[in-house]
Amino acid sequence: MIRVVFNQKGGVGKSSITCNLAAISASQSFKTLVVDLDPQGNSSHYLLGRPVQEMDDTVFDFFEQALTISSQRKPMDQLIQPTQWDHLYVLPAHAELETLEAKLESRYKIYKLKEMLQEQLNEFDCIFIDTPPALNFFSRSALIGSDRCLIPFDCDAFSRQALTQLLDSIAEMREDHNPDLSVEGIVVNQMQPQAKLPQMLVQELIDDGHPVLPVHLMSSVKMRESHQLNTPLIHYVPKHKLTGQFVELFKTLQQ
Repeated sequence: MIRVVFNQKGGVGKSSITCNLAAISASQSFKTLVVDLDPQGNSSHYLLGRPVQEMDDTVFDFFEQALTISSQRKPMDQLIQPTQWDHLYVLPAHAELETLEAKLESRYKIYKLKEMLQEQLNEFDCIFIDTPPALNFFSRSALIGSDRCLIPFDCDAFSRQALTQLLDSIAEMREDHNPDLSVEGIVVNQMQPQAKLPQMLVQELIDDGHPVLPVHLMSSVKMRESHQLNTPLIHYVPKHKLTGQFVELFKTLQQ
């Protein structure tokens, strides 16, 4: 199964959701790959413990090689990095990834990621893709290459306004490029259950018929601490309430 975590709005928790779901997947003995397409490299840093500027073998090499005809290609098993946790691997991002975008667009390399992901399904049980906060070449490549899409929603009025456009963009990608792509659900993130506005916004989504997943992720300082320690919640605070919510969310996705 290939899942993309996508929202055009920044700061909604794409990397946190990607990495923590992937870590839970791996903890349950599924061989799991995280593909980081965001030049900020937050998922790469979170899971590998070092900034992308210090990494030599990254997704940049994969896309750069897509632009050349050469027998001197780095194999994918050199680019994909193991983490310190069993069954969990990362194809890291690169800060200069956007410098390739114009060339990749002009030479219509939009299906190269999909081809590679399909090959990696021979090696991995689950693949999660983290995306940049924009509908650009890399996020479109991820939508084309995925089976399912998760949409983080951070209970903000601006997120609510942008959701319709986001769903329209995904529907267009499905119609034009990937008929097998489905919106698996909207992941309510950074939820404050005692506050009225988040409850109202989530209820509006449900009333409008949007596929809101039943598990809502609470706001917690433990998430920021886990970022600082480069340790997903399932390994940092396995019995914390937020960790339990992520486990329940993963179970929901497996059904």
